[in-house]
Amino acid sequence: MAHINENFLKLAPSYLFSDIAKRVSAYKEANPQKNIIRLGIGDVTRPLAPAVIEAMHKAVEEMASSDTFRGYGPEQGYDFLRKAIVDNDFKARGIDISMDEVFVNDGAKSDTGNIGDILGLDNKICMTDPIYPVYVDSNLMAGRNDIIFCPCNKDNDFVAELPKERVDVVYLCYPNNPTGTVITREQLKKWVDYAIANNTLIMYDAAYEAYIQDKDIPHSIYEIPGAKKCAIEFHSYSKTAGFTGVRCGYTIVPLELEVAKASDGTTIQLNKLWLRRQCTKFNGTSYITQRAAEATYSPEGREQIQNTIRYYMHNAEIMRDAFKEMGLEVFGGENAPYIWVKTPNGMSSWDFFDKLLTEANVVGTPGVGFGPAGEGYFRFTAFGKTENCILAIERIKNIL
Repeated sequence: MAHINENFLKLAPSYLFSDIAKRVSAYKEANPQKNIIRLGIGDVTRPLAPAVIEAMHKAVEEMASSDTFRGYGPEQGYDFLRKAIVDNDFKARGIDISMDEVFVNDGAKSDTGNIGDILGLDNKICMTDPIYPVYVDSNLMAGRNDIIFCPCNKDNDFVAELPKERVDVVYLCYPNNPTGTVITREQLKKWVDYAIANNTLIMYDAAYEAYIQDKDIPHSIYEIPGAKKCAIEFHSYSKTAGFTGVRCGYTIVPLELEVAKASDGTTIQLNKLWLRRQCTKFNGTSYITQRAAEATYSPEGREQIQNTIRYYMHNAEIMRDAFKEMGLEVFGGENAPYIWVKTPNGMSSWDFFDKLLTEANVVGTPGVGFGPAGEGYFRFTAFGKTENCILAIERIKNIL
């Protein structure tokens, strides 16, 4: 009889958002007349930008002709997109990134979960708490159990203190999911300095960098000197350009980033290992999708996408102001599309979820689902339609 990977048995019975979906589905089935407003999962609602649609249509037409048809593409991504990434996301900010350091993928979630394939199982992992569940679950699936957590709360402005012990790998996400908070350049430099001093690898999730409004907040960890020697960075077009249903992102693995072999202590380039992994397990992102991503960097595409980002951030502003008027403690929502709210009257995160669902017919995400430090907090997303955000606020006001 075949044996299972028993590491999967260490996971919670279901993924956070699957659990939420089941609860909402059960309530909807019992109350079919109720109009439920969903401000929980971070899925976008605005359509793709016209420039993106035009690029996709053109790419589809190319696939219809034998002269321009394309089959398997390069696992690392087509040069046209990788060059656009280098020129617009990095060189424009004074960051020296080469095309060989860019790996196009089918969304940041895939690479943040799969990056552990090239790391040993005996690494000591450090994660902030609360945190995006994929980081924890993917490490548990692989068999990495030595995980410590650094709490993020209002006392430390939701930026964790450096671990008191040496760790091998650190996961950071800024602008942060779920709290919607950001990290300053000085705070991020402390993490880079720690990583260099301790030979620690930083996994930096920058999926929401396009939402940063404050000019002093770094968009990339590579804005910090020395970060290319210690950090891998993940980016996504899902929330930036509405690609949640299209699927595209990219990962930066610097050529100068090296880690040690446990057997003899000698070092090896992670870039080479990740390329080898991708060539074996990944056939590349579709040509049509990559042309769509390229279009986000055109003058028209950039302006159209900025309009969408402004739309969502306007939603965030509406919700932040309304929650404050209700007397709730509110965090995030200024440089990110997430609003992190302290639950009223000491309610637990799940009790507040049930109250909102059954009394206001509004769905959010219980903070405790992101880790123990999230207990007593609740996450709302600004990705809904503005009219729904306003209606949800009115409903919540009526029950509090």
